[in-house]
Amino acid sequence: MARAYSGNKTREISFPLGGIGTGSIGLAGNGRLIDWEIFNSPNKRSFNGYSHFAVKAEADGNLLDARVLNGDYPSPYMGQPVRGGSLHSGYGYGPENNTMAGMPHFRDHSFEGEFPLAGMAFVDEHFPGTVKLKALNPFIPLNDGDSSLPCAMFEIEFENPLGHDVTYTAALTTSNPNAGNRIVNRYSAAGTGLHMLKFGTDSYEDQADPSFGDIAIATDAEYASYQEYWYRGGWCDNLEMYWRDFAKAGELSNRRYSPEQPPHSRHKDNGTLAARLTIPSGGKGKLRFALAWHFPNVYNSWNPEPEGSRTVWKNYYATQYSDSAAVASYALTEWDRLCGETEKFRDALFSSTLPEEAVEAISANLSVLKSATCLRLTDGSFYAFEGCIEDAGSCEGSCTHVWNYAYALPFLFPSLERSMRELDFRYNRRADGGMAFRLMLPPGRDPELFRACVDGQMGGVVKAYRDWKISGNDEWLRSHWETIRSSLEFAWSPDNPDRWDADRDGVINGRQHHTLDMELFGPNAWLNGFYLAALKAASEMAAYLGYEDLSADYSELFRKGKAWTDEHLFNGRYYGQKIDLTDRGWLERFDEGGSLFGEDAIAAYWNEEAGEIKYQIGEGCGIDQVVAQWHANLCGLGDIFDREQTRSALGELYRNNFKENMREEANAWRLFSLNDEGGLVICSWPDGSDRPAVPLTYAPETMTGFEYQAASHMIQEGMLDEGLRIVRAVRDRYDGEKRNPWNEMECGSNYARAMASYSLLLAYGGFSFDMTKGEIGFNPVVLPEGGFRTFWSIEGAWGTFELSDEGGTLQVTAGSITLHKLGLPDGWSGQSIQVSVSDGRRLELAGGKETGGGLRFASPLTLSKDQAIEWKRGLPI
Repeated sequence: MARAYSGNKTREISFPLGGIGTGSIGLAGNGRLIDWEIFNSPNKRSFNGYSHFAVKAEADGNLLDARVLNGDYPSPYMGQPVRGGSLHSGYGYGPENNTMAGMPHFRDHSFEGEFPLAGMAFVDEHFPGTVKLKALNPFIPLNDGDSSLPCAMFEIEFENPLGHDVTYTAALTTSNPNAGNRIVNRYSAAGTGLHMLKFGTDSYEDQADPSFGDIAIATDAEYASYQEYWYRGGWCDNLEMYWRDFAKAGELSNRRYSPEQPPHSRHKDNGTLAARLTIPSGGKGKLRFALAWHFPNVYNSWNPEPEGSRTVWKNYYATQYSDSAAVASYALTEWDRLCGETEKFRDALFSSTLPEEAVEAISANLSVLKSATCLRLTDGSFYAFEGCIEDAGSCEGSCTHVWNYAYALPFLFPSLERSMRELDFRYNRRADGGMAFRLMLPPGRDPELFRACVDGQMGGVVKAYRDWKISGNDEWLRSHWETIRSSLEFAWSPDNPDRWDADRDGVINGRQHHTLDMELFGPNAWLNGFYLAALKAASEMAAYLGYEDLSADYSELFRKGKAWTDEHLFNGRYYGQKIDLTDRGWLERFDEGGSLFGEDAIAAYWNEEAGEIKYQIGEGCGIDQVVAQWHANLCGLGDIFDREQTRSALGELYRNNFKENMREEANAWRLFSLNDEGGLVICSWPDGSDRPAVPLTYAPETMTGFEYQAASHMIQEGMLDEGLRIVRAVRDRYDGEKRNPWNEMECGSNYARAMASYSLLLAYGGFSFDMTKGEIGFNPVVLPEGGFRTFWSIEGAWGTFELSDEGGTLQVTAGSITLHKLGLPDGWSGQSIQVSVSDGRRLELAGGKETGGGLRFASPLTLSKDQAIEWKRGLPI
């Protein structure tokens, strides 16, 4: 069940509508169209002319009512600076009239979001009936083509409460975003059953120009009218004339200007497409609209190439569609399928029996994939920033240590996730085996020169293992093995200036850059855990590929490193860092290469006044101390740390780092939680421990990706109440009034690390996978009364899983999967289970009892779309 937002709880909502790598338009909490991030860069707090929906009702040739399909504009009403603002706009002038806040609109509205779908309801005593708006962009697991459609799709539903027929009209207005002369707004029907307005220009001689592009709005309604142009005039003439034209009975009359006539300097050129239908008393009716865009040319504007050179490339959707009209036509022609498959995904996810807050967190952060954080390169490869600042990407380069946490893409769109590995391994690898952790665009540009990053580089090995297990693609693994190997072995390479594990004892104790943007010195469980997980993953991959000696070598290093870590980095309560903060020698040994801020190690890290090293954990309790075990649990790697010590560490993390409210917490860093809000801080120093004078970077912050990681790990270990309490605290902060529920922040908006929330789905379901063996499995951490249900997705197929005390079902909703084994909780085995397939096929189980429960099939079982396997207790067939 989606959370309903109303009143002030809709204030901060901006629900992104767009495809993967296409940018998006935000549906505001009151129904406005905002955040026009469709021009290949972020564009927060933006609008496009007078873009909006309006509706009207008429009967017997008389207007009953007309109003903009918005709720009240949220305060404050002093106004604020806007891009392109001039006299009569900005602070001290009230809200900009482009907001349509001054036009008749609806008194009451509500917003529901089950990403990827949003729903709104509008009510006003003057308008006959409730008006409902549904908005979406296709989000279909494994179908990255349709899920990368550059458009927003809207359906407006009217219900006639009157005792006679009423003709309802819905009109979509947008503005031509092109600047200068020769603006072209043109209507077309072309016998397709569609009505369309396209907004472009004929003034571009160079169609490779990054500003070249167009917008189209279209409807498949039977009856439509249009205005290609609003009236051109000064002051507020255009809006005055538009409302005069719309707020009366009847159709719109067209207005056209030639390209030779320049638009008025004060306003962009707007155009309106209106669709209408007549609804009998007590009946309902719907009208559909697509708003599509096509801005095909991209260049690196955030980190320009050397002066005198600028590489322009096509974004992926431009290789699939010729212009915005083609996109809009496809969206409307394929509407039923695109919407239907998106709704199937939504229904499968939201029917899961996970706690509501967990489902909400999983769903909400999928929106990152549809935000301006993400791009798709010409060949379809996936590239991303960490997040977005107002008008640029935040922290470029598919940053490996941030995207370590993002677990949605590898399961929902595994080919896109693999493309991230491919770009990383191809372009970021240096001659010495070190990996740049930010990919420079255009591809092939020299990698960044900054030092390698432990968690990013070792996480790359673990992610390669995971992606291989998800895909079952041995050739893919084989093709990248040498890069994976050199990436791991850089830890002890003599060419590694930071000497991570120079003595090859399985323990990293050199200089270690990490995702909190500085470096740790000396051994610590957090980063050494990544190394141990990479060793274990590499050992298994090497053995699979036939490199037995390598496998044994990596395995022995893992064994020694794990034993040392469990003995020396666990203080009896939690895992930490082993360092004497007063030992300036650490900095002298690694005084090379510069810090993030360009200083040498001594200048950057030595606190002369306190006589100690800055930015370290020391005796602190860090949020990521056992993060490697979380990864290992999700990817099937087994134990990285001692199991009981891990549980103790998670318990201490909750007791010391979870804050019921932030009122008494001193936070000199970024403020992601305030006042009575709760959250899990990055690092704490429990009673009896020494806090460094200048501690670990970001220590008092509450960053949602880290919080979800820790919460998910707690749930994996049976700490259900603690994990859920953390999730609930996060989602309470993003309540629609204080922050946008579909924009969890860290270093900017739409932050990638927040997709750690997807791991909640995997944790609650105990999902396991190894497609190299044709195996998936489920081991729910709790079996609710009435049974457990969850959504699942893996290479090739997605669907739902259900389990009760009596039996269960694995349903394939889309795609196809071939299984040799279905893992189940203890107590379920082929010795006492009756199994059937929904299409009536006879199914035989292999002999012998499965360790840990599960169904092993006598021959491979292929399940395709709408097929299911069912089992129940009873005598074997």
